[in-house]
Parts: sequence; C-alpha cells; structure tokens
Amino acid sequence: MHTKRIIPCLDIKDGRVVKGINFVNLRDAGDAAEVAAAYDKAGADEVVFLDINASADSRSTQLEWVRQVASKVFIPFTVGGGIRTVEDFKVLLREGADKISINSSAIMNPQLISDAADKFGSQCVVVAIDAKKREDGTGWNIYKNGGRIDVGIDAVEWAKKVESLGAGEILLTSMDGDGTKAGYDLELTRAISESVSIPVIASGGAGCIDHFTELFKALPKVDAGLAASIFHFGEVQIPDLKKLLRENDISVRL
Repeated sequence: MHTKRIIPCLDIKDGRVVKGINFVNLRDAGDAAEVAAAYDKAGADEVVFLDINASADSRSTQLEWVRQVASKVFIPFTVGGGIRTVEDFKVLLREGADKISINSSAIMNPQLISDAADKFGSQCVVVAIDAKKREDGTGWNIYKNGGRIDVGIDAVEWAKKVESLGAGEILLTSMDGDGTKAGYDLELTRAISESVSIPVIASGGAGCIDHFTELFKALPKVDAGLAASIFHFGEVQIPDLKKLLRENDISVRL
C-alpha cells in the first residue's frame, strides 16, 4: 500500500492566514511562512494554501508570501485561488510553489489544464472539484466560484475529463460534508477515486482523528486526507494522527 498523505489547508487573504491558528510558540499566527513551517515540523506531508481574494491586483501580495513560504518550508506546497492563465502558473511556480490548484478557471476553460500540463508537467496541475449531491440523489454536480454556482456538470464525468486533459491530482471537496465535522463523504469520494487513476485528496467533513482512519480503511484508493480547522485549532495533532494510522496498518511517513 502506498503512503497516505496528511495535508492541512490554509486560507489566505491579503497575504495573511485567515483563520486563527492555535499553535504554541507562533510569533505571528497570520504569517503564512511561519504557520507552514510549524506544520512542516509537526509532520504534515504537504500544505495547501487557498488565496480567497486573489485577483489581478493582489497578485504582488501573493508572490511575496509564496516566496517566503518557499524559503522556509521543505514539504511540497500547493497554491490555489485566482489562477486563470498559464502565465499565472509560471509566475507562482517560479516563486517556489510546487503545485497549482485550479477550480473555476478549469471549468470555464478546460484547455488551461492541458496547456499547463504540457508546459510544466502534470505533477504541478491540481484540479480542485467542489461537488454536491443532486437533489434527486442520482449523483453529484460540480460548483464554481467558491461553491456558489451549480455548473450542472456531473462530478464523476468531470473528474474523468480533467484526468484525460492532463491533471496530475484531484482535490475533492464534498460540499455536503464541508464544515459538518461528521466525517469524510465516503460515497462521493469512492465514486471519484474509483473512476480515475490519478491521486485523489479527500476534503470536507473531517472532525476527529478517527475520520482519517475510516477514510483510508474504507477507500484504499484515496491518497490523502485534507483538513483545516481541526488541525489549526489543535483538535487533532498530526503526530498523534500518524501514530494512530500506523497502528491501523495504514502506511504514513512518520
């Protein structure tokens, strides 16, 4: 079984980490590089940053914090938010980001996936999918603009399409599970992970340490579990989580 990854996700606004982070000894809980370095030290495998108000005018702010994170952090990190062109990819990768996550821009312009994959390699291209169960219960639709607009495209079909276009990884968020802390959406995550061969990161719903064990036990094809608040507020400590996973015969990097 290949090694499972544990990935904290941080929201960035105006170059600062948004949600309060309850880490001991952090001089500045809003400093992206400092927070990422603390996660690196705690044993996170990667970190994802979502720039929630990224736009053309805030790009310079974005470059500054990305540069600082790259200089302090040794684990891979992904940057998402407001990335619309191959040039945006180029600039962020040049500043030290390892991967770039796109969501709405991939839906509006699927060619961006293949253009970026051709130029920089699939390993840098992460497509984030926000999916929600259809009201008739027949499957899931994808949403754009931060989960505000139902695009009317089936999530499983979209996952297959982004893989065929050259995406190297899917960051899958269950909008039904997000914020509930009731556990990962196993039904959705199973449907997606079994329909593609690229890595799938599960997101949305993690509320306690056992939810990670449940995810990896139930869905051996899932590569990683992502969460935000339970890590930020110290409800789940990454070393404890990895110890528990190891005890449950789930391969992790300690």
